Amino acid sequence: MAEAADFQGTSPSPARRWLRRTGAVLAGTPLLTGLLQLPAASPAEAATPAAPRAASDDGSVAVSVDSLTPGAPAEGDTVTVSGTVTNKGKKTVTDASVGLRVGSLLDTRSSIDTVAKNSDDIGSPVGAEIDDKYTEKFSKLTPGVSQPYTISVPADELDLGQDGVYDLSVTLTGETSDQPWEQTLGVRHTFLPWQPDEADTKTKTTFMWPLISTVHMTAETGSDEEQTPVFHDDELAEEISPGGRLDRMVALGKDLDVTWVIDPDLLASVEAMTTRYEIPGENADDKNAVGGHQAVAKRWLTEVQKAVADKEVVALPFGDPDLASLAHHGTSVTGSLRHLKEATDVAAGTVESILHVTASTDFAWPVEGAVDPSIIKVSTSAGADKVITRGDTFEGGRDLTYTPTAPRPIGGGTTAVVADARLSTVFEGDMARASASTQAVQRFLAQSLTLALQTDRPRSVVIAPQRTPSAAQAQTMAEAIGALQDSTWSQPQDLTAAAKSKPDPDAGTEVPPASAYPKSLRKQELPRSAFEQIARTQDKLDRFKVILSNPSRVVTPFGRALNRGMAASWRGRPAEAAIYRSGVETYLDTLSSQVRLIEKSDTKLSGRSATIPVTVQNNLVQGVEHLVLRLTSTNPTRLEIDGNAYEEQPIAVSGGHSQSVKFTTNANANGRATVVAQLYTQDGRPYGQPVTFDVKVTEITATVMLVIGGGVLLLVLAGFRMYTQRKRAAARQAEEREQENAADAADADAGDAKNPEASEMRPTQESAPDTREDAPEQPSDPAPDTAPESADPSGTGERVDR
Repeated sequence: MAEAADFQGTSPSPARRWLRRTGAVLAGTPLLTGLLQLPAASPAEAATPAAPRAASDDGSVAVSVDSLTPGAPAEGDTVTVSGTVTNKGKKTVTDASVGLRVGSLLDTRSSIDTVAKNSDDIGSPVGAEIDDKYTEKFSKLTPGVSQPYTISVPADELDLGQDGVYDLSVTLTGETSDQPWEQTLGVRHTFLPWQPDEADTKTKTTFMWPLISTVHMTAETGSDEEQTPVFHDDELAEEISPGGRLDRMVALGKDLDVTWVIDPDLLASVEAMTTRYEIPGENADDKNAVGGHQAVAKRWLTEVQKAVADKEVVALPFGDPDLASLAHHGTSVTGSLRHLKEATDVAAGTVESILHVTASTDFAWPVEGAVDPSIIKVSTSAGADKVITRGDTFEGGRDLTYTPTAPRPIGGGTTAVVADARLSTVFEGDMARASASTQAVQRFLAQSLTLALQTDRPRSVVIAPQRTPSAAQAQTMAEAIGALQDSTWSQPQDLTAAAKSKPDPDAGTEVPPASAYPKSLRKQELPRSAFEQIARTQDKLDRFKVILSNPSRVVTPFGRALNRGMAASWRGRPAEAAIYRSGVETYLDTLSSQVRLIEKSDTKLSGRSATIPVTVQNNLVQGVEHLVLRLTSTNPTRLEIDGNAYEEQPIAVSGGHSQSVKFTTNANANGRATVVAQLYTQDGRPYGQPVTFDVKVTEITATVMLVIGGGVLLLVLAGFRMYTQRKRAAARQAEEREQENAADAADADAGDAKNPEASEMRPTQESAPDTREDAPEQPSDPAPDTAPESADPSGTGERVDR
């Protein structure tokens, strides 16, 4: 062109053209050499000052962002960033400076994840530093020492362009003794959402606010009229006390547009604390062991009532049962689904009676939203027709460049409400550190805005966070929700409305197969043995309740305890879960054994018939009835019970009393017979342990009577002989006395003959009877005795004097 301009109309000769080209090459060589020594630069870099070189010892200074306000600035706002810088190295940093840099626009959700993953990587690209006047300088940073910083910049000075999320980084530059030049020694990347104007189509966002705790109540209750509840620990009191986890959840949630998702067991447990409760093993004099937190419980329930008064409330099944464990291990155990149905039936009534609001029971929430066909089937078996799942375990759809709306019809009238995985999991981890909390809030807002900018289609997004957030996590969640509610791209929506919104026709509706269920979650599930134990305990409860005069005192606490035995909160705690279930079963066994038969010793039975008493003892507070006592002879040919092999009698015993029942027995032969006493329920099922004892039968026959009669006759004869012998001895003694008297009289007569005067002085014995044999019989003489010398028995018809 130059050649043409210089010599228009002519053409240079070949020699001249060669000389000019050679001169140009020689003249340009030094310039080309200098250009080759300079690094290549992008147009953007050429327009801005170059960033300092990164330090050779990467990350020698830790930079934290503890606060960023406002989280989503608008035009006219001032962005304030504060935090700390800490020298982690061994060398003092001099001429240090903390500044802000606005990086590139992050237009995809995955790019936000990448930046968050490498938030402290000083090798990551950073933008140009904002004006030097928006920096904070430190003359030196001593090793191990932290220094706070605060930088405030008008939003207009950030040169933010189109709507979207920008990479905002805080960098620290400085020098060290061995590297005396300006270099980047630390960085922290965060996110700055930017959409100053209201969006034409706002994303409808539902945030689930869970009020769920672990299991605290046992099946045991006091024997008093109020049935004082028994807690296995006092941790719930700590959670609802001022500053506790659940106290913070209520205090923070009351000012947010959220859907409350509540486990009715939590409400029932706190309500039980409002009167009097006990903790096993605690000192009975300790006011905390006997209900010292009544005021705390009442205050917390009052605050919950206020918080949910005008909000949507979703009631989970009582105890928040582990639906995945039930689907994978419980359905093969008879009766397991019955407990889920009972837990669902009592859920709405429990919430309404305590909070005075009507709760929805249409939603099922498997752990972490992970589902497969069996989990869907179990979740809907109790009446729920909406299952909350999560996007990382549920197919989003083919070739979609945006996040589809939450509801997905999956057949059978069931809707899968797919919660957004990124927004739901961002609050996990340790949120106690201000830097972690701030990063989570900014990441949440960044993901939400990026999702909103994906398409102009109206969408409903559901956020299902962790079931039991810590107090710090709840605080972070509240800050994020508050910022989102003030944003220009989102508006709150209830969970029921989200589930009813129009599904995206391009979204995936296929339920993941069982093989896709996360292995990490499967390892934490309740085993089959857990459901077998629950079924065994339920069977014992069914047998026990039918004999009670007031079964509700037992059915209600044990029924709820069995629901708690299936709780999702037992995941990761298999030992504690097993102890709890065993405690429920053991306590039921203890109560059942209070109605029993008293042991009997062996019994002797004489005669053809007799009665055998059997005693039933009831040590329960309430009476028992509908029981039958059966006494069975194992050898009815020897011993019959009322003419049969067994006899039954109905039993009803008042509380704290015992009752004896008599059975008539008939002996057919002598010997030993075994008898079994057993209680039965009216449906014929054995109740309690049997009592077995032996009955020794002594039979009474005619031969035995004859022998006894002969013995009696011998005794009578022996007595008669002894009497006659004594009679005869007495007669001999009388005769001997008469002979002695006669001899004395003869001696006297002989004396009178010798002395007639003496005989005259003796009185005449005219009245003396004549004892001679030939003396005439007088009318007044007594009848003669039996011959004294004869010891023979009297003849027939002879009278015997006795």
